[in-house]
Amino acid sequence: MNRTIGFIGTGNMGSAIIGGVVKSQMVTPGNIFVYDKNIKVAEETGKIYGVKCVNLKEVCSADIIFLAVKPNVIYGVINEIKDYIQPNKVIVSIAAGQSIERLEKAFSITGLSVVRVMPNTPALVGEGMSAVSFNQYAESDETAKDDIISILNCVGKTEIVTESLMDAVTGVSGSSPAYVFMLIEAMADAAVLGGMPRKQAYTFAAQAVLGSAKMVFETEKHPGELKDMVCSPSGTTIEAVKVLEEKGFRSAVIDAISACIDKSKNI
Repeated sequence: MNRTIGFIGTGNMGSAIIGGVVKSQMVTPGNIFVYDKNIKVAEETGKIYGVKCVNLKEVCSADIIFLAVKPNVIYGVINEIKDYIQPNKVIVSIAAGQSIERLEKAFSITGLSVVRVMPNTPALVGEGMSAVSFNQYAESDETAKDDIISILNCVGKTEIVTESLMDAVTGVSGSSPAYVFMLIEAMADAAVLGGMPRKQAYTFAAQAVLGSAKMVFETEKHPGELKDMVCSPSGTTIEAVKVLEEKGFRSAVIDAISACIDKSKNI
């Protein structure tokens, strides 16, 4: 890829994407510009990945500019940079709950390509799941679309979705690592209750979750079918499944994700 990439914000998600791009060798580190209001954090990112630490105006000279900041500060950042942004730039926002329409209005630049992305924290270990939506100008630029997807694929998997699905994405993917971590913790607690050392319990629980997810991808079987494969007649697994059903496991998960989706809609 011949384009330069700029990052405003070098927190966990920004750094994860930077690291993934550098590791993939898709873009040379010299063509990646980073800026963070915390100069020390930006400089540390520069040292780790060999990328260029620049000022706010210079980062806006990049062809693709990632706004890797929180929703509560993104419009302050846009106010600071919009005078430096040309219509031929591609703006990528990873701020939760911020619509493309609102971002377009904040920039007020006709013809500006705006892309909305919802990543998740497993991007930190190269196993992220990102949803991406494009405004009309980005949608018509096939090269830009391919480049954005290639960048995001450096830290996991990427799916293009209609923007109306972004709140659902937040519930099922953006926030879901927290639910999975709670599941792993609970599984480990049960193993400790059964006499297993805690460190070993986390290993068993985490690997079981990792392997199960991989089976969904690689077998392409319905999760219910995979569940049935584990449930022998009168066996231990079906006994556990019975208790989960009695305790409302599925309903609790559905209700939790629905609440997350509703919150996302109202940010």
